[in-house]
Order: sequence, then C-alpha cells, then structure tokens
Amino acid sequence: MNQLQVPIGISNRHIHLSKEDLEKLFGEGYELTNIKDLVQTGEFAADETVTVKGPKGSIEKVRILGPVRPASQVEISRTDGFKLGINAPVRQSGQVEGTPGCILVGPQGEVELKEGVIVADHHIHMSPKDAEVFDVKDGDRVSVHVDGIRALTFHNVLVRVKPSFVLEFHIDTDEANACLVNNNDMVTVIKKCC
Repeated sequence: MNQLQVPIGISNRHIHLSKEDLEKLFGEGYELTNIKDLVQTGEFAADETVTVKGPKGSIEKVRILGPVRPASQVEISRTDGFKLGINAPVRQSGQVEGTPGCILVGPQGEVELKEGVIVADHHIHMSPKDAEVFDVKDGDRVSVHVDGIRALTFHNVLVRVKPSFVLEFHIDTDEANACLVNNNDMVTVIKKCC
C-alpha cells in the first residue's frame, strides 16, 4: 500500500434522531434546521440541540446532526461518558444493539433511549474511486499515522466505502486532543492491518 494522505474530521459529541424521537422532543411535524453542511454528502449540523442525561450527570446543548435516521443514536467521547456515568462501548455507527441508553430532553418533551449511546469507532470515509487508490475495500482495517510533536499511530481504523462518501478520517475529540490535531490536518495511511 502506498503512503497516501487523508484529511481529518474531528467529531464532537452529537446525536442522530429518528423522526419519531425528533417529534417527541420538538413537537409534531417538526423538521431540523440546517445551519451548516458537513463534509459527507447530505449530512448537516442542525440548529437544534438537546440535553443528554445519564446516571451521574448531564450535558446540555448537544448538537443534532441531520437528516433524521431510522433509529436514534448518541455519539460521545470516553470523557463525556465519565461525566454522564455511561460506559459507552466503541462501535461502528448504527451498531447499537446491547449498548447503554440515556435520556434526551428537548423543548417539548423527553425521550428515554433504551440503547444507542456509543463511542464511535475511528474510521475513514472513502468513495469507491478512493478505495481503488488506497487498495482497500469496505470493512478493511488500516493503520493511520499522525506526525507532529505528539505523533502517534492509530491502528485498527475501519474503512467505510460508499459512492456518496468524501475522503475523511473521523476521530473524536479525545483522540484529536491526544495528538494535537485540528480539522483538515493531514494524516498518512501506512498499512493494511487485521
């Protein structure tokens, strides 16, 4: 595999909501307000926020990302988990079976999620064309190196391939802070693994 570079996208805590849960929190027929398109095609940061409550604490003004999804999901960092009292597992987005739940509080109501709180597995979004260049396929795992004063290598990074995906390495705020990187900094994919 050639040493090819990918831009970083740092993912702060956020929520994906089902239409049903959105309406419970904000009112019947409510639709999210797009305030900023994200790098991934069709995804956006919404103006709306909610409070996330766990057994030990809560975090206010957690951003909702659109569009709505089939099931609600809360993505937090491990540090957020300590504040909330939730031991969220590392999972790929959408794989929430058997994960802890939480309570979401919006302006019009509350939703108790029985499951759906995760720490997102670090991953690279790629189009099929990018995957050809990197000589990988959907579901492969690679190692990614970050240069700098706190250089480190992420191993076991999931590759996600879809025609709509834009090349981007997603990590959470804990991971970004550990190696002092910012959005759009470049990292190097160094090898396939696993």
